[in-house]
Amino acid sequence: MASTPRGTNVNLAVNLGGLAMKNPVTVASGTFAAGREYSDFVDVAALGAVTTKGVSLNGWEGNASPRIAETPSGMLNSIGLQNPGVKHLVEHDLAWLRDIGATTIVNVSGHSFDEYVQVLEELEKTDLVDAYEINISCPNVDAGGMTIGTDPASVREVIGMCRKVTGKPMIVKLTPNVTDITAIAEAAVDAGADAVSLINTLLGMAIDAYRRKPQLARAVGGLSGPAVKPVALRMVWEVHNAVNVPLLGMGGISNGIDAVEFMLAGATAVAVGTANFTNPTATVDVINGIIEYCEQCGVRDVNELIGALE
Repeated sequence: MASTPRGTNVNLAVNLGGLAMKNPVTVASGTFAAGREYSDFVDVAALGAVTTKGVSLNGWEGNASPRIAETPSGMLNSIGLQNPGVKHLVEHDLAWLRDIGATTIVNVSGHSFDEYVQVLEELEKTDLVDAYEINISCPNVDAGGMTIGTDPASVREVIGMCRKVTGKPMIVKLTPNVTDITAIAEAAVDAGADAVSLINTLLGMAIDAYRRKPQLARAVGGLSGPAVKPVALRMVWEVHNAVNVPLLGMGGISNGIDAVEFMLAGATAVAVGTANFTNPTATVDVINGIIEYCEQCGVRDVNELIGALE
């Protein structure tokens, strides 16, 4: 039987930039597919929201293998945003999420500014999306392959273009691979972001000493898991002090206390990512852990935790 959050008198509802969530827990894009694969383990509709794997206009094959490597307290991935395209997502996954009553965030990816807009235009033709997470960690073909999310000017341009296409809540996902993440967050908010999510993976590398080769086919990949949590907490705290929109915090969250720490640092909601690979009920476990903390500490409303560091 699928795991569900336990009952409580604590108010768990939060508002993430206009997106009403029944509790503050969603999933990190790319770690939960669209929820179908986890539905035997958890009540997917009971999550605050389901964030889909990143989707592009047409299908992307992804990177060559090997593209996953285990590291101490984490993992490296170089999947390459493999996906079958937006039309498949709409017909196969979004319709299923609607039928089970889930709140849905679609992670939108693109190699160019125009592709982001085209993906949004396709999704806007439906009534199946509650909010968008704009993944600006993609290579920008228009700028010769530079990651869009590392340049404030590029961020303002692409988010401004996306803002013209939709009135739905728009969350911008930030890359941590920058000198000053607050400058990127401010650019996103200036261009119309309703919320920001952070962090995406940290760029890392693993080497096989005996083969004298990188463990990943592309040599470098994104580091996630508990190892990145201190960096993620720091960046959430910095961005919370720099912008006036809600934050979706993520990076190494494995239990309820981890989630509470992100909320104390300034996050309105949190996303569970790598933990889903080792514990298929991680999402519900995190929700129940938040409830347990609130009950132990006399917190009646989870919103009291947001930015409550003393």
